[in-house]
Amino acid sequence: MSPAVCPGSITFGAFGRLVVGMTLVSTMLIVAVGGAVAGTVRDAAGRTVTVGDPSRIVSIGGAVTEILYALGLKDRVVAVDATSLFPIEAMKEKPNVGYFRALSAEGVLGLNPSVVLAIEGAGPKETISVLESATVPYVRVPDRYTGDGILDKVRLVADVAGAHERGECLAKAITADLTALAGIRSRVTQPKKVLFVLSFLNGKPLVAGRNTAADGIIKLAGAVNAITGFTGYKSLTDEAIIDAKPDVILIMDREGPLSMTNDDLLKQPAISLTPAASHKAIVRMDGLHLLGFGPRTASAVRELNAAVYGG
Repeated sequence: MSPAVCPGSITFGAFGRLVVGMTLVSTMLIVAVGGAVAGTVRDAAGRTVTVGDPSRIVSIGGAVTEILYALGLKDRVVAVDATSLFPIEAMKEKPNVGYFRALSAEGVLGLNPSVVLAIEGAGPKETISVLESATVPYVRVPDRYTGDGILDKVRLVADVAGAHERGECLAKAITADLTALAGIRSRVTQPKKVLFVLSFLNGKPLVAGRNTAADGIIKLAGAVNAITGFTGYKSLTDEAIIDAKPDVILIMDREGPLSMTNDDLLKQPAISLTPAASHKAIVRMDGLHLLGFGPRTASAVRELNAAVYGG
């Protein structure tokens, strides 16, 4: 695939891999760091927000931070949230305002931002109300779990940052990767059922239903969500899991008290009697990579498709 070059400084590899200082035979995005330009945008809440100075950005949401770094705008980021785990230098170099659903207005505004870019779902509501009524522009970034949703996210972040041209170039590279993935999905003749297990709550699996990031990524990978009877995340009984008959169990690869080995997972009553257990079909992936719906999502989709179907 021929390089797609934009004015600039960083490379964006095929299938969403952000690559610095490497040469790939792939779609590449190279982005320049230019001057900030003021503008007006309509955010995910339908609010018209005027951003007069995008030079000091508080970035809330892992995908928002990834986009800003992919656009070559890391020097404008003055703080990130606890989900901004990629690139790894973001968390190392920038102050952390905490988990995106448990923000403090004082913690955010105390960093003297010129604009706050926050993913939809940031909270709590009381904090967001204070931030939206402050003099510092607050922009809600849409978080839809589709390919078009990723492009909308990229374009809004870029426009807020006064980097429209760079945003369009990044969107073009992502579109090319998503188009390539459509060809991969077309080769799937018998879609497998995938069950995403977020965690276990009182011994019961907390799983993803419709309208979740897990549901979206499973569909993009050419599989089907084993659970379709509800939206969001919900604890299910052992019987419901067994009846769902998932072919594959998908979980986040993480450390700490919520981690579980494959052997321990297969011993869970709700899992042990499924087709996935009989084939030991468990897929582990990094949580932000898997569910972030940002610049690297095409990479996550390709990885999940290969893990589910082989290749």
